[in-house]
Amino acid sequence: MDIVLQQLVNGLTLGSVYGLIAIGYTMVYGIIGMINFAHGDVYMVSAYITAIALALLTFFGIESFPIIIVGTLFLTVAVTGAYGWVIERIAYRPLRSSSRLSVLISAIGMSLILQNYVQLSQGANQQGVPTLLTGAIRFSVGDGFVQITYMKLLILFVSILGMGVLTYVIHKTKLGRMCRATQQDRKMASILGIDTDKVISTVFVIGAVMAALAGVLVTLDYGAFDFYVGFIIGIKAFTAAVLGGIGSLPGAMLGGLILGLSEALFAGLISSDYKDVFSFSLLVLILVIRPSGLLGKPEVEKV
Repeated sequence: MDIVLQQLVNGLTLGSVYGLIAIGYTMVYGIIGMINFAHGDVYMVSAYITAIALALLTFFGIESFPIIIVGTLFLTVAVTGAYGWVIERIAYRPLRSSSRLSVLISAIGMSLILQNYVQLSQGANQQGVPTLLTGAIRFSVGDGFVQITYMKLLILFVSILGMGVLTYVIHKTKLGRMCRATQQDRKMASILGIDTDKVISTVFVIGAVMAALAGVLVTLDYGAFDFYVGFIIGIKAFTAAVLGGIGSLPGAMLGGLILGLSEALFAGLISSDYKDVFSFSLLVLILVIRPSGLLGKPEVEKV
């Protein structure tokens, strides 16, 4: 029983990270109907920016943990958001009226550019940051115990807060109304006076910000990263977005949690060697039953 509960805790933490990154995929697809395949590498860039921000704050003699965390989050989110804006301006906006194949090739090219840029500028060796938050809470369960580290609690708290703030922005603010109008009908939104180009750029920035949150949290938790780390977690987050229903914000969150929980439970109870096989098999099964994902809306063919 304690193993199951422990893996549930691990799965919730992992799933919340997948959900944060999946939001970037699903928002971009919802607005322009295209997949940002460079999004995983935006997460990778945020991991390196996290390490640089920590080094800068330490260099200036800041030792307070709350200030270090808040400062690192602020710097990483700001710089990573700028990366998201640049990616939209360079790789997507010039090709928005082109075929989807052209945009796909451009996105893959941007992904390779980011990987090689980081590899050349930061080196190919694995990088790391020190553990800043130690300690854990333990609960006795039968003959064993369940452990929740303070870092995992921080991940859950920041993930829930970030998703909550984004949900509020999308549903309760003027920016959210413009995003939803652009998603429903970009041409009509433009006719009504909405600057759709600005909205699309903002969506890319929001997606990059959510990836930056995940990058900071995971980097501080695991401590190690390299220039290729964005590929694997990007594929997982994209899977989560498809699982929940690509284009659906709640679907991205739900898909991330389901993927994280299924991976953790399978790894803890059966075998960690085949957890990815199980996760993708679950994706295939759900898509056979619901081709549009759990919360996605079926595509209506326009005549």
